[in-house]
Amino acid sequence: MATATKVLLLGPAPPFRGGIADTQLQLAFALQEQNRNVSLATFTHLYPKLFFPGKTQYRQDAASREVETKRIVHAYNPFQWAQAAEEIKKIAPDILLFRYYTPFLAPAYIQIARKLKNIKKIALVDNWWPHERKPWDAVLNRQFGKQMEGLATLSELVGDQILASGISKPLWKGFHPIANDLPPLLSQKEARNALNWPQESPIVLFYGLIRPYKGLDLLLKAFAEPALKNTTIKLAVVGESYENFSKYKLLIHKLGLEDSVLLDLNFADSNKTQQVFSACNLVAQTYHTATQSGVTPLAYHFEKPILASDIPGLREPILKDQTGILIQKTPAAIAEGVLKLLYNQEFKVAQLNLKLQQENYRWTAFAKNLLDFMESSKMS
Repeated sequence: MATATKVLLLGPAPPFRGGIADTQLQLAFALQEQNRNVSLATFTHLYPKLFFPGKTQYRQDAASREVETKRIVHAYNPFQWAQAAEEIKKIAPDILLFRYYTPFLAPAYIQIARKLKNIKKIALVDNWWPHERKPWDAVLNRQFGKQMEGLATLSELVGDQILASGISKPLWKGFHPIANDLPPLLSQKEARNALNWPQESPIVLFYGLIRPYKGLDLLLKAFAEPALKNTTIKLAVVGESYENFSKYKLLIHKLGLEDSVLLDLNFADSNKTQQVFSACNLVAQTYHTATQSGVTPLAYHFEKPILASDIPGLREPILKDQTGILIQKTPAAIAEGVLKLLYNQEFKVAQLNLKLQQENYRWTAFAKNLLDFMESSKMS
């Protein structure tokens, strides 16, 4: 009987918090279910405290299930990277999967990869270009890509960006899966009681880390449009701010939206995520730019129609599955879109399609396709 492929996933993982760490764990479980020998390697230090915009890099709750995890890489100490490579050699994986989402990690990954001659090196790329680009990003991306024997992505757009960069390595364009262990949908009444949100008002949810590219400014301005301001519709903003939130508070005050906006500016754990998605009527993604979004699979799981900017990285699943509507990035178009989605046939159609399409976005399907790609003889 053949020995199971040994796969080591290198990237953020518990005890680090956040969507990438969570999905790294989900991927490990899914690969284990395909009878592969899977372990995780993560960081001893990820971001310098001085430059980390949030309150903490670490999760407060324990992971629900455990995968063997070793903290072996100091992301910004080049004198430690040779030692990290030696630790990986001791683990002796057949495949090392680098989770790549920022050029900040490129120097460490490049140096580690160069020291691993007999291990197949694959990248799983969340973002090829960061949301706030720097002059050196192109060089770092290109050098990182040269060290890989293949690259996989979580969206068509990121795959296209890699190709446009001149990286001529095998490439698989995947999708952003729905987590397997998300809690179930609660009744809207129960969720709103727990959150102390109004029972009668329709609620639009803006969820996730607050950063400039996510377009919260557009959404707030949309709620000041007469079409929305003269309704009982509320906007719930849930997530930790990775920028100074005072500009948004000033905007809320300037636009007279104090009674229309519900604020919860804390990092949303699993319990809070369940509550806010259960309590809302629809999810807004009025982003200025995107590669893909972890909010989309959450909306699919909790069966909440999506209002999204008509931009690459967001539009693809909504167009393909008819799970919401796309709008232009103007306050007037967003306001019109909210009313259209809430009060027309599109809402019921989107809810039905969300339910029907869930199985196509599970980690099981993603893991099978990724394994086929990684174990392909073309990269041997």
